[in-house]
Amino acid sequence: MDLDVFVSAHSAEWDRLDALLRRHRRLSGQEADELVALYQRTSTHLSQIQSSAPDPAVTGRLTSLVARARSAVTGARTSSWRDAARFFTAGFPAAVYRSRNWWVPTALLSVVLAALIAWWVGTHPEVRSTIGAPDHLREMTRPGGQYETYYSSHPATSFAAQVWTNNAQAAAICLVFGALLGLPVLWVLFQNVLNLGIGIGLMGSAGRLDTFLGLLIPHGLLELTAVFVAAGTGLRLGWTVIDPGPRSRRTALAEEGRSAIGMAIGLAAVLLVSGVIEGFVTPSGLPTWARILIGIAAELAFLAYVYVVGRRAAHAGETGDVAASDRPAGVPAAP
Repeated sequence: MDLDVFVSAHSAEWDRLDALLRRHRRLSGQEADELVALYQRTSTHLSQIQSSAPDPAVTGRLTSLVARARSAVTGARTSSWRDAARFFTAGFPAAVYRSRNWWVPTALLSVVLAALIAWWVGTHPEVRSTIGAPDHLREMTRPGGQYETYYSSHPATSFAAQVWTNNAQAAAICLVFGALLGLPVLWVLFQNVLNLGIGIGLMGSAGRLDTFLGLLIPHGLLELTAVFVAAGTGLRLGWTVIDPGPRSRRTALAEEGRSAIGMAIGLAAVLLVSGVIEGFVTPSGLPTWARILIGIAAELAFLAYVYVVGRRAAHAGETGDVAASDRPAGVPAAP
């Protein structure tokens, strides 16, 4: 595309659209029809320039013009509780369901790796000696030691808030920085798996694995699932950079990136539930079986949410992306 020739050929249409948008009086029927037609043509022009000759100045002008025209044609749109309800009843669960082929294998491989690390730590004294001195390890794993008091060392409310913030940050890193070929995702995932494996290995070597699992399972099932979902989605975003499929790389990254940002919000809500369980249920005086039952119930509720609500929404065409009216104009990709 010769950008100068293209701009010269269509600048009169853009100027006319701008003039109609600046009218302070009510448009006539003929002028309104003209505004709609010019808006549609200018949207196409913007897509053509973005895909063939992306000039910052021209793209910026047309982006602003198309946004103003869209507002004039469709009316100003504001977020509402209906948008939030649609997100949590359709968009978010559909996005999680659609990425299941990434986060389910991620979860399975992570659990296997954590089990191997736990076995290595638990059965090799020389490995434990590199983690800490024997006295320090005994202090960590003894009854009333650091692993147990960790969950009750701070007020429940502040502890739950701290846990939620840390986990939501880790999930956001996986989702947002997944575009960097997934490398930050692998690092965050490995840190979580390593810490889990070491904890299980140390408590297992001290003969207190049942105590550790009784403290971990109530909140850990849901928490780890959320981390695995974030990691799997981040890896999927990284793979989109390598193989965008039939879409252009820019379009694919935009669509998957918007979906990932939405998932960060949804997973923050899931991790809030996990944080509340960790802050109030895990250190509570409830019997171990009751605490574990609460954790299993929370996990099953989330999986049902994804595989029932999310599956239904995904089959209805929901992708987790923003509404079509809020997406930038695009042109079909060549087959």
